[in-house]
Amino acid sequence: MSRTARHRTRRRAVLTGTALLAAALLLPVPAHAEAVTDYTITVDAGAHGPAIDDTMYGVFFEDINRAADGGLYAELVQNRSFEYSTADHASYTPLTSWSVSGTAEAVDDSGRLDERNRTYLSLGAGSSVTNAGYNTGIRVEQGKRYDFSVWARAGAGATLTVTLKDAAGTLADSREVAVRGGWTRYKATFTASRTSNRGRLTVATSADTALDMVSLFPRETYKNQPNGLRKDLAEKIAALKPGFLRFPGGCLVNTGSMEDYSETSGWQRRRAYQWKDTVGPVEKRATNANFWGYNQSYGLGYYEYFRFADDIGAMPLPVVPALVTGCGQNRAIDDEALLKRHIQDTLDLIEFANGPRTSTWGGLRAEMGHPEPFGLTHIAVGNEENLPHEFFARFQRFRAAVEAEHPEITLISNSGPDDAGTVFDTAWRLNREGGVDVVDEHYYNSPQWFLRNNDRYDSYDRQGPKVFLGEYASQGNAWKNALAEAAYMTGLERNADVVKLASYAPLLANEDYVQWQPDMIWFNNRASWGSANYEVQKLFMNNVGDRVVPSRASGTPDVSGPIAGAVGLSTWATSAAYDDVEVTAADGTTLLSDDFSAGAGRWRHIGGGSWTVQDGRYVQTDEAAENTLVTAGDPEWRDYDLRVEAVKRSGKEGFLIAFGVKDTGTYYWWNLGGWNNTRSAVEQAVDGGKSTLISKPGSIETGRAYDIRVEVRGRQVTLYLDGEEWGSFTDDKPAEPFRQVVTEDARTGDLLLKVVNAQPSEARTSVDLGSARVSSRARVTTLAAGPDEVNTETDTPVTPVTSTFRGVAPTFAYTFPPNSVTFMRIDRR
Repeated sequence: MSRTARHRTRRRAVLTGTALLAAALLLPVPAHAEAVTDYTITVDAGAHGPAIDDTMYGVFFEDINRAADGGLYAELVQNRSFEYSTADHASYTPLTSWSVSGTAEAVDDSGRLDERNRTYLSLGAGSSVTNAGYNTGIRVEQGKRYDFSVWARAGAGATLTVTLKDAAGTLADSREVAVRGGWTRYKATFTASRTSNRGRLTVATSADTALDMVSLFPRETYKNQPNGLRKDLAEKIAALKPGFLRFPGGCLVNTGSMEDYSETSGWQRRRAYQWKDTVGPVEKRATNANFWGYNQSYGLGYYEYFRFADDIGAMPLPVVPALVTGCGQNRAIDDEALLKRHIQDTLDLIEFANGPRTSTWGGLRAEMGHPEPFGLTHIAVGNEENLPHEFFARFQRFRAAVEAEHPEITLISNSGPDDAGTVFDTAWRLNREGGVDVVDEHYYNSPQWFLRNNDRYDSYDRQGPKVFLGEYASQGNAWKNALAEAAYMTGLERNADVVKLASYAPLLANEDYVQWQPDMIWFNNRASWGSANYEVQKLFMNNVGDRVVPSRASGTPDVSGPIAGAVGLSTWATSAAYDDVEVTAADGTTLLSDDFSAGAGRWRHIGGGSWTVQDGRYVQTDEAAENTLVTAGDPEWRDYDLRVEAVKRSGKEGFLIAFGVKDTGTYYWWNLGGWNNTRSAVEQAVDGGKSTLISKPGSIETGRAYDIRVEVRGRQVTLYLDGEEWGSFTDDKPAEPFRQVVTEDARTGDLLLKVVNAQPSEARTSVDLGSARVSSRARVTTLAAGPDEVNTETDTPVTPVTSTFRGVAPTFAYTFPPNSVTFMRIDRR
């Protein structure tokens, strides 16, 4: 079956879910008729909205939170090739995760296994090394088989004794391997005699021996592929039925050196992810310092990504470097020879994916085990570049080269790291003027932002570039976060003529190695579980439909008032001094005047850091501390001017001037010199989740006094820096908790009514299907839970419940539960 056919089959699947015992989750009984309704939904079943592409929803894999090594990549041995280095993490050595009995030395010399595998282990006679694996140890299950392999060299011959144990004793019968001569790969198989999460693999030698690539793989991997994937994680991703797989990053793609891993470049470890480093025999693949602070082995490489996409019926969507660094580095690389090499690498990537086996790179793909092409159609260039002009100039070079040789390939551009602001606007202007096909947008915002911005794409130019929402999440894994994302996804589907691809991010997180939250799927060495966000993504991705059916719903009255709250001062990884704080009401009344001559008794600490009064200024002295917020004033203050003098003393960033402070998690602040002193923005925090309201490039000078003024009037805010207006915004969009969209299954004609009720009360709703002829019965899948519920390894309060509703009619009533996502598949006659 072709990939397209698989997509279509997937999209026509019936609503799915796990039925629970009645006691597990009690939902309000749907009403067949209600005298009173809170909402109305009107469906124009005879009209045709935009078609929904098979690739509407997909997944984005980045090696963050140990998503690859120790995660999706099934290898059980950590640091198997002794390549860990202080370049990866300050605490690392080539023997990290290994313990030694006897004598062992990590060696970097000409006797190595391969020039790109720089370090090997010299193990003395009568000595042994033991590997601790990931998390609590090496996980084995009783009765299952595990394949051991090692590359070894012994001049006079040696016997390796390989054991698998935990603190309680033997986990499998030991194995002996006879080593003779130069570098050779040796293999053995273990069958676990019992289950353990704390296994240790030991290799002992009878004579001096060189070791490299010490490996232990479960025999059972996803699809039982060689050099394969951890089965439970891969199955959870496959269960989403994603339309595409974006890989390998993320910040991995556009940070660090753009040089290769070679003697010429000095074997640079901190490099951007480059696909040629990651293919071919695993023992010959390069190593790298992962941007997120650990080693990246490249055992999971481009071939494995393509193969996984093929296995799950997803469109492969690789991302290549654009030679403009991002993720806080913000550097354009001016090296014509290097740019040409990366452009050629991209052309070679297309050949690797699609070329015949008689071609150079197509031949390598075939040699690795996949004679048939992978069917690559899209490539993204770059990721969140904060220098739009420099990025776009290089993007055009990539596009011209690819179009000349492969006009069938679509290149995807991007709009920087934010959902709005100067960089975003500039990038979008360049993309529109340049006739780009697809633009990748990324944003991580509060649940409030997602509830407010369901209409984001309603006003996008239908004739302009299409949107790939490559990364988004609402800054949490609680049910309230997933609810807000679900509400937002109804807007993505409604605008399916503009939004062509969308993927939540990040995908995976090992609970013991977390650099970023939230994440969709969590795991350790023994188990994995889907977050509340995962359940929402799965419900939408398994029930997309083929076309939008126009519909409309009544809204919830807006009850928001003016911006009100106290004021605050803060820093982030910076030491700063503040003076002459004045808050004045709109009528000129002084609400607060503090020159700190009498101390700082009016200020309350709600963040970290170290605050003292020095020379008549209020100073935060700890330049390592983050979010050091102190506040003063009344939470009911409204319509006021805040003025303060600020001086940066030292550190990475600038100032944070807060207003509208209600509590520790709800406030606004003007972040001047944030993001490593590269830009300034106003951020709104609601219950701890932040979203950006306005953003501009800019930095703060050390030692200079800045005059900062914030004017708050109603929900309008104007900001002044050194007497000049810096920017303004009006925060007046309602956070609508009731959202819906209707789609159609083209094969069956079924209507898919998708409703999100993100509020603590039920929503009694009248549904008008117009002239549609429908069956009285509908299949319903509901996700509902308390807003703060979180799925864990041992408890999954957010789980789909399936039921049958027998009250469907051209006009019918249904009560949607509090804090719920409901999918109703309505059969047409």
